[in-house]
Amino acid sequence: MNASLSDTATYRHILVVVDLTQHSGTVGAKAKTLAEQSSAQLSLLHVVEYLPIEPLGEALLPTFEVETEAVLHAKRRLLELATTLGIPSSACYVEAGPVKSEIVRTATRLNADLIVLGSRERHGLSILLNLTEDTVLHAAHCDVLAVRIKST
Repeated sequence: MNASLSDTATYRHILVVVDLTQHSGTVGAKAKTLAEQSSAQLSLLHVVEYLPIEPLGEALLPTFEVETEAVLHAKRRLLELATTLGIPSSACYVEAGPVKSEIVRTATRLNADLIVLGSRERHGLSILLNLTEDTVLHAAHCDVLAVRIKST
C-alpha cells in the first residue's frame, strides 16, 4: 500500500534544540509554526556540555557545584523561553553531556520524528568543521531541519 504525500509530510513530535542565545526564540517560533501546521507535539531541549575545569586553587568551587549550577541556570532560561512560546514546562528538557549524542538520544527517547535546530553561517575554514547540525543530520533516526541564523 502506498502512502500519500499528506501522510508522509506530517510530523507528530518535533524536538526543538536551542542553545539559549538570542536566536533561540527565532528557532522556537519557526518550529512552533510547523508544529501547529502539522498538529504535532512540540518539545524543547537544551544540552549543557560540561567542560573540564582545571583547579586553580582552593577558592575554586568543586566541579560538581559548577555543573549543577549550569544545569539549574539552563532550566530557568529554558522555562522562560517555553513560556514565551506557549510550550508547557512538561515538554522542556535539559540534558547534560556531549551535545550531539544527547540530541540524538533525546530525540530517540521521545520518539521525535523531526529535530529542529539553529545553523549559523560558516565561512572560510569553519566550513571544514564538523558542527552539531551536520553530525545530528547523519546520526538521527528522523528528519532534521536547520533554521538558518544569519551573522550579525
